[in-house]
Amino acid sequence: MPEMLNRQFILAARPQGPARLSDFKQVETPVPAPTDGQVLVRNTHFSIDPYQRNLMGNGSSEWPAIDIGDPMGGPTIGVVEDSRNADFAVGDNVQTWSGWQDFATSDGTDLRKLDADEAPLSTALGPLGLPGFTAWYGMTKVHAFKPGGTLVVTGAAGGVGSIAAQLGKLRGLRVVGVAGGAAKTAYLRDHLGLAEAIDYKAADFKEQVERALPDGIDAFFENVGGPIFPVLMEYFNKDAKMVVCGTIADYSKTELPDGPNYLPRLITLIHYRFVDIKAFATPYVIDTFPEFLSELTPLVASGKIRYREEFVDGFARLPETLLTLFDGSHSGKKLIVRAD
Repeated sequence: MPEMLNRQFILAARPQGPARLSDFKQVETPVPAPTDGQVLVRNTHFSIDPYQRNLMGNGSSEWPAIDIGDPMGGPTIGVVEDSRNADFAVGDNVQTWSGWQDFATSDGTDLRKLDADEAPLSTALGPLGLPGFTAWYGMTKVHAFKPGGTLVVTGAAGGVGSIAAQLGKLRGLRVVGVAGGAAKTAYLRDHLGLAEAIDYKAADFKEQVERALPDGIDAFFENVGGPIFPVLMEYFNKDAKMVVCGTIADYSKTELPDGPNYLPRLITLIHYRFVDIKAFATPYVIDTFPEFLSELTPLVASGKIRYREEFVDGFARLPETLLTLFDGSHSGKKLIVRAD
């Protein structure tokens, strides 16, 4: 019988600007054998998220990059194939952090058991996984948003933004979503029920902003950065509160962008309108994950939190699928399903 092999996508080179397919290399290694206290997991679903560009290095993130030659990092869903750990049985469904490889061993401390009767397994990588947790923490723990005000969410059709927008609605805010393209803005209005949806790609973007924000911005959930923010920041009300969750438009940049310097204007707005801007990063606050699950699981199971998933078949398509996160062609949560 031929030896089973473990396919991996490793980091072959650090990107110079946007990530490219040549930055990854597929290799095959022997399937690892679990030792006492460990389990062997076969990954079936792979999460595709913008922050994975940060893991590659040469970007705007301050997080340590993974080493050249290491498997690309990220959460997965898998099945326990072999267990030498009394807490896990063969056949258990688990969420792991084992990255882009078919198989991985674990001592169990980084695994989360999944119950398909509570919610579809795939939600452990979306609304009940890191994207949902990111949205929940930003909307729950960073600021106390007052009901009745206007919340603006950028990247509102994405895995994080869509959950943040819906949590805003549930917390009594008037929610305005910003996304790129007519299909995405229609999804925000017609499917998620947001008060307004702004198309940042439209020729009349600034006019749409003016129409959607007659009473200004009281709360702001930032996922994008780039040229959208300078337009929106002019609508900050006195005592507006802003959460910086991500700046996907700048993840591939190491230098300041060309063009006008908006920092002096932003400082003026912060000064005279008392804008309260805070940021967070999920690795520092992961201890609140159980609290997140206790609130979001029933909301997802009951349909009060809606979500959209895009499934892509085939392990080999991992790199190309990651690149689509940065060209505006995706919407919702992207997952690779290992169909080969």
